[in-house]
Amino acid sequence: MKIVIAGGTGYLGKLLINYFTKDKKNVIYILSRKQHVNKDNVFYLKWNGKTKNYWSTFLEESDVLINLTGKSVNCRYTEINKDKIYSSRIDSTNLLCKVVQKLKLPPKVFIQSSSATIYTHSEDKLMTEKNGEIGNDFSMDVCKKWETVFNSYQLPKTRKIITRTSIVLGNNGGAFPIIKRLTKFGFGGKQGSGNQFISFITEVDYVKAIEFLIHKESGIYNLCVPNPIKNKDFQKILRKKLKTFIGIPTPKIMLKFGAFVLRTEPELILKSRKVYPEKLLAKGFNFSTLSFDEFSNFVL
Repeated sequence: MKIVIAGGTGYLGKLLINYFTKDKKNVIYILSRKQHVNKDNVFYLKWNGKTKNYWSTFLEESDVLINLTGKSVNCRYTEINKDKIYSSRIDSTNLLCKVVQKLKLPPKVFIQSSSATIYTHSEDKLMTEKNGEIGNDFSMDVCKKWETVFNSYQLPKTRKIITRTSIVLGNNGGAFPIIKRLTKFGFGGKQGSGNQFISFITEVDYVKAIEFLIHKESGIYNLCVPNPIKNKDFQKILRKKLKTFIGIPTPKIMLKFGAFVLRTEPELILKSRKVYPEKLLAKGFNFSTLSFDEFSNFVL
């Protein structure tokens, strides 16, 4: 396949590169704000996410376009950062859709990233693609605007897929190595009430799900295991697997203070994301890992 990944130098992009380059017949083009050295079948094309340039010609006759572009939400939600979070997602999505719309032989499928945080805080109701409740705070609004821009374009020759991705867990990056380190130092107790749900997907299943969806019809898909877990249970299992018997709980007020010091937002920990991959399961996707307990047996 000829695969183009916008914003492919981050954590998820690297997972996809490693996965798809296992097949030497695949050729991957990465749209990146910084120039990188080409390696084997991976080629880097410089772009700014705002204006059309030479990179657009490489989308012609491609099999898959995956858009992962967006400033990290692991920051303080200042007005400046909010503007960057909005613009980095909306501008790049708008640009890619405009370019694809004008290609003679556009990508067969366009996979647009979104986030499971689009759903409102829930400690009881499972959020499915059809019946999930979408709220109105900043992070949810970012996702709604992101998806609205993508959905506003008619791309008759291209299947359009939105992935509402939950937290991706694995040892290669992201949040999990940090969580493990804190737990080893004794800070692996419940956070806040501990009743908030964590929806996640493993690195292995994330890349498998993306490959799976390349061959499916247009639509919105939740990317998460079917068994979300409460924060307090997540931490308890992690302490047990790491053989750490001290787990200092972190009350809400301390999380807010810690988030302020670390220049991030407590919402990333305190929000309950109880999400269910109804459509992925209905299409026949087989998860390698169905629960956090199973995942921890595999990676710890």
